[in-house]
Amino acid sequence: MTTTGPAEPLLDWTAAAQIAARLARPGATAPREDLDTLVAGLRTAAADAVGHVLEVTGMTPVTARAAGLLGDVHVVDRAGWTRANTQSMRAMTDPVMAEIAADVPPPSAAARLAGAAEVGGLLALLSGRVLGQFDPYGAGHAPGFGRLLLVAPNVLQVERALGLRPRDFRLWVCLHEQTHALQFAAAPWLADHLVGRVGDLMSGVTRGSVAMARAPLREKVAVVGRTVLRAVRGELVTPLDGILGPEQRRELEEITAVMALLEGHADVMMDAVGPRVVRSVRTIRARFEKRRDGEGAPALDVVLRRVLGMDAKLAQYRDGAAFVRAVEERVGRDGLNAVWSEPGHLPSAREIADPRAWVRRVHG
Repeated sequence: MTTTGPAEPLLDWTAAAQIAARLARPGATAPREDLDTLVAGLRTAAADAVGHVLEVTGMTPVTARAAGLLGDVHVVDRAGWTRANTQSMRAMTDPVMAEIAADVPPPSAAARLAGAAEVGGLLALLSGRVLGQFDPYGAGHAPGFGRLLLVAPNVLQVERALGLRPRDFRLWVCLHEQTHALQFAAAPWLADHLVGRVGDLMSGVTRGSVAMARAPLREKVAVVGRTVLRAVRGELVTPLDGILGPEQRRELEEITAVMALLEGHADVMMDAVGPRVVRSVRTIRARFEKRRDGEGAPALDVVLRRVLGMDAKLAQYRDGAAFVRAVEERVGRDGLNAVWSEPGHLPSAREIADPRAWVRRVHG
């Protein structure tokens, strides 16, 4: 009797990680002593941020493994960030990839490599734009407990470019990311909820579209990679527009609403800590907003931001922050925190634009 092992993935994830790491530019550099100080400073900031985030949010972690610990802290370079995100993308896409694999012949090595090249190239481009990221999908992590990735060369580059106090800026970045860590620790169902919604969207895109039904395997695999990247950014205007049906578009809008909540909430809370903790917080916010708006950015950078969905990401921060502030004005911070109690309390796309509707639905 013979047995068969697990089906080979439709996309060569090992190659995707290698391609992304090879294409990612190294970023800002410094003498070894300064880099050691940077890494130590980021680790200290990540640890210090936990207590401040717990205090300012009023949220309680459900699944943190130890007091004061919301996730594993990894200070990485750009290549390390791409490798980590390749792992996370695989975890998010494996279920829908398995569905596709059941309906098509085994892919050729060339097809698997083509998908890997597209995903790897996108991750390499994004690697220069990320300061930090909380990743709830890293291998081996329990629900609600992930890993915090801090991209050292990008932090160094921005604090130099904006003339910021390094200690303040590093803590400010960590306040944002540790707020994300707390969101998933306080709502351990959240990671699976997002995977389910993104999976439904990708399945709908690959199965429900006539164009995709007739597309070759290589194109299906590439669409899955592009979809997960853009879906988790909530990008509404994408190259997928030609194949998104009404149901898929609505699903993408609802994913966008959740991402807007996560990003806006973290933005509000990182500033709510205030100058008592981050002395130059107002200066950081003002200069950082100019950077987000692309003031003085070269034309190529503006085009790149649009291709990668960074403008849509910016809208998420602002729409989500406006929702959080409006809800707090009506029901306070404890009332806002009801959003983390169950999936049914997450705001819809309509409620992100109309916070009073969410308050009426959840609080009566």
